[in-house]
Amino acid sequence: MNERHIQQVLDIEKQAQEIHESAMKEAQQLPVMAEQEAQALIEKARAEAQQKAREMVAGVKADEENARILAEAEEKNKQFEALAASNFDRAVNYVLERVIGRA
Repeated sequence: MNERHIQQVLDIEKQAQEIHESAMKEAQQLPVMAEQEAQALIEKARAEAQQKAREMVAGVKADEENARILAEAEEKNKQFEALAASNFDRAVNYVLERVIGRA
C-alpha cells in the first residue's frame, strides 16, 4: 500500500510538473501574442485612417471641382445676360426705327 501511495504521489507530482511547464510555456507566449494582436490593431487603425483620409481628400477635390464648375457657369451666365441685354437694346431700337420710319 505504501508503494501505491508513493506511486500516486509521484504521478501527481509529474502531472503538477507538466501543468507547471505548460503554464510557463503559455505565459512566455502571452506577451508575444499580445504584441502581435496590438500590431494587428495598429495596422488596422492605420489602414482605416488612411482610407478615411483618402475619402476626405476626394470629397474636398469634388467640392473644389463643383465650385470651379459653378463659378464658370455663373461667369457664362453673366456673359449671356450682358449679351441678351445688348441684343434687347438693339432689338428695341430696331423696332422703334421701324415704327417711326413707317409712321
